[in-house]
Amino acid sequence: MKRRSLLTATAGAVALGASTPMTAQARSSDRDATPLSTFNVISDIQGDLGDLTVALKDMAATAPHSTGLAVAGDITPRGYDFEYAAVRQVLERGPRPRKVAWAIGNHEFYVPKYADPQTLALATWPNGATEDSLFRSFHRFAGRGTVYDETTFGGIPVLSIGTERYMRYHNPELWDEVWLSEAQLLWLEERLRYWSGRRKPVMVISHHPLPNTVSGTRNKLYMSDHLQADALLGLLGRHRDVFLFSGHTHWNLALSDWHVRRVVPGTANLDGFSVFNTGAVQTGFTDNGQGGETTVPGVFNQGLQVEVHRDRVAVRARDFAAGCWMKQISVPLATRI
Repeated sequence: MKRRSLLTATAGAVALGASTPMTAQARSSDRDATPLSTFNVISDIQGDLGDLTVALKDMAATAPHSTGLAVAGDITPRGYDFEYAAVRQVLERGPRPRKVAWAIGNHEFYVPKYADPQTLALATWPNGATEDSLFRSFHRFAGRGTVYDETTFGGIPVLSIGTERYMRYHNPELWDEVWLSEAQLLWLEERLRYWSGRRKPVMVISHHPLPNTVSGTRNKLYMSDHLQADALLGLLGRHRDVFLFSGHTHWNLALSDWHVRRVVPGTANLDGFSVFNTGAVQTGFTDNGQGGETTVPGVFNQGLQVEVHRDRVAVRARDFAAGCWMKQISVPLATRI
């Protein structure tokens, strides 16, 4: 952001040895330069606790005043209680985020694929595991009774959304597709309207990406993740100052479409809303040029740092393993906070 030089205005005062109070414009510029809230976003830990530790230490160093951490799903590799406990232990060892907003991912539902933790048994799915038990494990870990939830990071609203059914229990032709209840959709609509009326940007955390948004979502592997994609797009697309962060694909943040503005026809919002890929803590992928994907070689451990200012939201992509910034973008807010 360009700043006006104050040299001309202050030169005379310096020459005369006088003191000049800070102008209203300068004070406003200083306020704009200082973020109202800084927080971090990661996803797809999937049991990689070593890289999670690296990420936590790097985030604490680069954002020591972070107001929170959003985790966009796939907290565990399979959803066992002992796997949740292992993630909790890493957080307790620290550096511990001030707040954590958890979203549920498809890997939280993989216990039914195993006869026991050491034995993959797809032929006998669900191996005695009930759908309710999987949700109970997530709820105990996250400390709440619903999949969807609201918190704030430094006064900035953060909404976590996610599937309320593991679809394999309901339709043998489906597996990891996202199903949102009418109650969740109505809740999301009301919270978006509420915060819009209070002139606040809204951060939405979803494990699964929406089609035709960020990296990988034009790939056939990720085009049909949401069973109610149109309904969800219709809600988010009404608001220019909505920021959706989605994981699941593990696609590299080095790709050019790590951020997009998604315009939804029929919403009367021609500017669209912002969507960000969150990268992944465990294993990276990228386009293979043939309609599929290929593994990114080497150590992969990526995430985002978000700074909310009065007039913009700045998002920086971080390589935790290399300890370096990859890229950044500043999105102007339609309504100044």
